[in-house]
Amino acid sequence: MKRASIAILLFLSWTWHACHAQTSHAVAFIYHQFGNDAVPQTNVPLAAFDAQLDFLERERFTVLSLGEIVTRLRSQVALPERTVAITIDDAYRSVYNQAYPRLRRRGWPMTVFVSTDAVDARSPALMTWRQMRELAEQGVEFANHSASHDYLIRRKPGEDASRWRERIERDIARAQTRIQQELGTTTMLFAYPYGEYSKELTDIVQHLGYVGIGQHSGALWEHSDFRALPRFPVNTTYSSLDDFRTKALALPLPVVRATPFDPVLAQSAAAVLEVELQGDAKRWRELKCYVNGQGAHEVTWLSQSPAIFRVEARQALPRGRSRYNCTAPSDQRGRYYWFSHLWIRP
Repeated sequence: MKRASIAILLFLSWTWHACHAQTSHAVAFIYHQFGNDAVPQTNVPLAAFDAQLDFLERERFTVLSLGEIVTRLRSQVALPERTVAITIDDAYRSVYNQAYPRLRRRGWPMTVFVSTDAVDARSPALMTWRQMRELAEQGVEFANHSASHDYLIRRKPGEDASRWRERIERDIARAQTRIQQELGTTTMLFAYPYGEYSKELTDIVQHLGYVGIGQHSGALWEHSDFRALPRFPVNTTYSSLDDFRTKALALPLPVVRATPFDPVLAQSAAAVLEVELQGDAKRWRELKCYVNGQGAHEVTWLSQSPAIFRVEARQALPRGRSRYNCTAPSDQRGRYYWFSHLWIRP
């Protein structure tokens, strides 16, 4: 009888862990420039980048292209434990001169998002099509970052919703055509310029068949919202090895629902976020949420089972982009569940 009881307990324990284990998850990092100290907001110092790559190699992380990670997640194919993607926006010249040689020595891929108008205009700050063809032939993944790199959620003066939509669709299509013409790629990933999106913009991106990529923090998993996948930004401020380690080891907070999805706030609207998580509230009792510039905020539990919480900034969010970052420690030492919500006040 005792053996039977133990067997049942072991089976129930195994079943619980099997149902709750996040066997398919990954972390994507976003970079822009390498070794250009004049632009700290979009630059990573080379010494810091070298230390980050050494860490990934030493700790035996698997580095995959973002396209492969997305394909596996959407197909619910398990990823190796400790999987990361190195993504780079804007195709600056330092990608060719600094980032690529370092990744090539390790045999690691990267995903580069290209805004094509500036490349066609032969901006000296950016890679040329010839350089990108050279990298594409070596397996570098290139994807769409719009043609114009404009603030796509904003309408032009006198532009109604229909004309705005037509302009955005042309912008995205023009970039995809130029990338395909020059590099022969048809990767269906779209990185929002400045990480800005709205519900209306994600509807366009989804309708055109793309997976949307943002710049808000968090880990990826099979239940992520593929209209706006998160990436951890890396720049001069956020480039320390301790910071990088914590993010590389991040786990996806198992969000069932987050309301609102649309990050764009009306002028006087409060930034109220409501989130439902897997499990009951007791499981997430150490959850903390942080507001840009305002520090840690208490969460209000609206329901214990299912676990539903609410968080609202104590002060009105400023104009531009803000984020709520919510984290909770996992059972694995040094690893945190992570979820980020973007807010935009026009």
